[in-house]
Amino acid sequence: MVVGFMVGDDASRVPVRFIIENVGELEGELVRFMAPRTVDAIIRRLPIEGRIALWKEEIYFEVPLKMGEEKSKSIVEKGTIAYWPRGNAICIFFGESQPYSPVNVIGKITGNLEMLRNVRSGVRIRLEIRR
Repeated sequence: MVVGFMVGDDASRVPVRFIIENVGELEGELVRFMAPRTVDAIIRRLPIEGRIALWKEEIYFEVPLKMGEEKSKSIVEKGTIAYWPRGNAICIFFGESQPYSPVNVIGKITGNLEMLRNVRSGVRIRLEIRR
């Protein structure tokens, strides 16, 4: 757990940003109640960097985390941030596509979602806490 980090008086929502090489920044939040074990494991590993892969209207990148399914879903909304257990990856759904297999929903993009339409495979991405 990140000690001393609070969002207002609510530590259940952690503001994050995704920095995408040569594209820009996305703002989002990780929400603990959606998948508490998964969210806490990701927060403990931040910052996390990787290379983007594309699948339909979704980007994903592998992370150094192996978690099983936790409150997993097969259908998600546009703007969802999820952890994909089968691929050990964080996914962001920016269009109408759905997960290849069930994902643990961990949060939501809160700004600049449309910029993902300009992202290419192989580009570096960094996920960190937004202070």
